[in-house]
Amino acid sequence: MLYNPEKPIDVQRAVEKFKYFVKHNKVFELSAKKVSKTYPQLKYAHLIMSWFAIEYGEQLEYIKFEYFKKLVNSSIFEYEFINRKTGEVRIEYKSLADLTKDELSLAIDRFRDYASKEAGIYLPEPSDLALMREVEIQVKNNLQYL
Repeated sequence: MLYNPEKPIDVQRAVEKFKYFVKHNKVFELSAKKVSKTYPQLKYAHLIMSWFAIEYGEQLEYIKFEYFKKLVNSSIFEYEFINRKTGEVRIEYKSLADLTKDELSLAIDRFRDYASKEAGIYLPEPSDLALMREVEIQVKNNLQYL
């Protein structure tokens, strides 16, 4: 169960749950949760990758992996994975869901820079609501190409 420390009722429930576990000799785990990414941030990342894919003429998954993760943001997404049975060392890439809010912000900024400087594709800022709305409409109208 997740508790929000900003809500007194959640703090009270968490303390009661803790006392119950201790009193009844229950095994328990305490852990802090990362500050999660905002939905608009994830939505924005997918939207600009979709727009880039349409403008560049590639599939969204290809752009997401080859450009966003591998080419532009490998320092954020890339990690080594060691197979426990074979000992083989492989390169793997994190999911967007595994990034912190700050890491995703950095990845988005790098991708926007790459798109404009290397591909000549302007990706709007999230604050440019009129252009974002237009991009969203264009992406929805071109889903069959993604």
